[in-house]
Amino acid sequence: MIETRVTRRFNLRYPVVLAPMAGVAGGALAAAVSGAGGLGLVGGGYADPDWVRREWAAAGNARRGLGFITWALAETGAAGEALLDEVLAEAPELLFLSFGDLAPFAARAQAAGVPVMAQVQNLAQARAALEAGAMALVAQGTEAGGHGARRATMTLVPELVDLLAREAPDVLLLAAGGIADGRGLAAALMLGAEGVVCGTAFWAAAEALVPEGQHRAAMAAGGDATYRSKLWDVARQKNWPEGFDLRGMRNAFSEEWEGRLDALAQDEAARARWLDAAAKGEADIAGPIVGEGIGLIDRVRPAAEILEDMATQAEGLLAGGWRRT
Repeated sequence: MIETRVTRRFNLRYPVVLAPMAGVAGGALAAAVSGAGGLGLVGGGYADPDWVRREWAAAGNARRGLGFITWALAETGAAGEALLDEVLAEAPELLFLSFGDLAPFAARAQAAGVPVMAQVQNLAQARAALEAGAMALVAQGTEAGGHGARRATMTLVPELVDLLAREAPDVLLLAAGGIADGRGLAAALMLGAEGVVCGTAFWAAAEALVPEGQHRAAMAAGGDATYRSKLWDVARQKNWPEGFDLRGMRNAFSEEWEGRLDALAQDEAARARWLDAAAKGEADIAGPIVGEGIGLIDRVRPAAEILEDMATQAEGLLAGGWRRT
């Protein structure tokens, strides 16, 4: 067993948290991860009330938390605040906030007795999260799928470990970005993290809300097939703040439009083609949104199996050291 402050704080078997991937981490996936000994989070994403309510309910009685894209939640105004208060009244295990000023929402969560976990990409964001009262930070490296920034997991994690040791020793630290098997979990713990947040590993779970075509394309690819771009956000007309872009897989559509994103923004037919392909799982147009860890994954499996294999491998490495087999 791997015991850390994260497992003790949330009463987990394994120090593994499901990343609240927007549109992917629904109730079934969150429940599966929690049921297997980790902590499942529902991906509230852009704060669509119908989606959040449906997937929150789909988790049943499982322990789970909820994550939001913070700037998007802020843009919804009073409706977003009402949705947040509605979910907070359900006593989630935690509120996971990313990509924006978390202070107003952190205060609402804390007033409801719900702890806040803040995902950060640099030290300035970490300090802002500490000022807002976050009880845990997630150091997200650029290897991660979905949105992020430029720091690498390998150096960001220990730098934040040192920062917290000096300034906020009671705050927990988890690592994210490129962690898709037990080697990544063991490495994160050796760097000083007390747990990990995994997205791509569980994007490949049978319970994930991912079309079959995207799963199939990603299983045939490797980490070299991913890259960072704003292409997905231009196609979806999501106005993300400067400093963040998205990692996903290259495909025919990206080859056609990368370097011409201003033209894509003006081409309604091309954007409609992308949105239709995303709904149908046509990966040659709407490329899978995954991280570099996809190169460590070769099949879709139940979330419980993914988690248990990750933990078993990490336990063996931490107990006996690494060896090539």
